[in-house]
Amino acid sequence: MPLVQTEVPQGEYDLLRRRAHAERKPLKTVIREALRAHLLPDTVDAEDPIFHIFPLQKAKGKTHWASRDHDELLYPTDR
Repeated sequence: MPLVQTEVPQGEYDLLRRRAHAERKPLKTVIREALRAHLLPDTVDAEDPIFHIFPLQKAKGKTHWASRDHDELLYPTDR
C-alpha cells in the first residue's frame, strides 16, 4: 500500500484525533474513511433509468415481463 504524507493545520488534526478517539479507531482509519467519503461520494443519480421504468404495466396495453425483459426496460434500444 502506498504511503502518503501531508501536513494539516492543527485544528483539523485535533478534529481527526477527537473523531478517532470517539469512534475508538486508529487515526489512520479515520483519515482513510474521510478520503474515501470525499473521493467516492454516496449519491444517487436521479436520471438512472431504474427510476423511470414504472409502472411496468399500462392500464390498457401490453404486459411487461420485468423479470424476463429487464435489460430492455432499463436501457431501451430505441433511444
